Amino acid sequence: MSVNPQRRNLVMGIAGLLLAGPAAARLLQPTPRQTAGPFYPLQPPLDDDNDLIQIRGRSGVAQGRITDLSGRVLDVNGRPVRNLRVEIWQCDANGRYHHPRDRGRAMDENFQGFGHSVTDGIGRYRFRTIRPVPYPGRTPHIHVAVFAPDTAPFTTQLYVRGEPRNAEDFIFNRVPVDRRHMVLADFVPAANDAAELSAKFDIVLAGIGGTPSA
Repeated sequence: MSVNPQRRNLVMGIAGLLLAGPAAARLLQPTPRQTAGPFYPLQPPLDDDNDLIQIRGRSGVAQGRITDLSGRVLDVNGRPVRNLRVEIWQCDANGRYHHPRDRGRAMDENFQGFGHSVTDGIGRYRFRTIRPVPYPGRTPHIHVAVFAPDTAPFTTQLYVRGEPRNAEDFIFNRVPVDRRHMVLADFVPAANDAAELSAKFDIVLAGIGGTPSA
């Protein structure tokens, strides 16, 4: 019995789409970009490690609710990306950034304000910081930047899930409604004694190759 070549090609094409469908559906949405804002450090502090609540050479500890912030950097295929520099910066518990343009409120001299981490072999980063606080005109947030080779730095902002001020924040509201969950994190009681709270925040980058976990 002969088979119509056009019909055979149509059937094979449909089968190919069905096979490709699940793979395509597994692609992750990239994390929305957001502005770095006006308070990125003009010069990073000498102590710019991943522990923002204690500054090297000082005995004091930052004010605020100490938070263990961690997550992974992934590509759109869900593969972790290693050896990337992740930076965060945020205001202190008084609502002030460690930046010369931010004035008028007392500064917490024990808060580092800025730090960096490098993703490990399975894409993980980690910081010890404080739960973000509001300041005039903005809901609580943490600025995040990721530096990948041969691309411009990726910047976004991390917000507290369930924070009522989010609804009125002009920058948060620039994120499409169906993608806002991607810039939100739950700040929940920590399971260790190193912090009061913990938060998980994964970052998905487009246009970058991932490294499969071992």
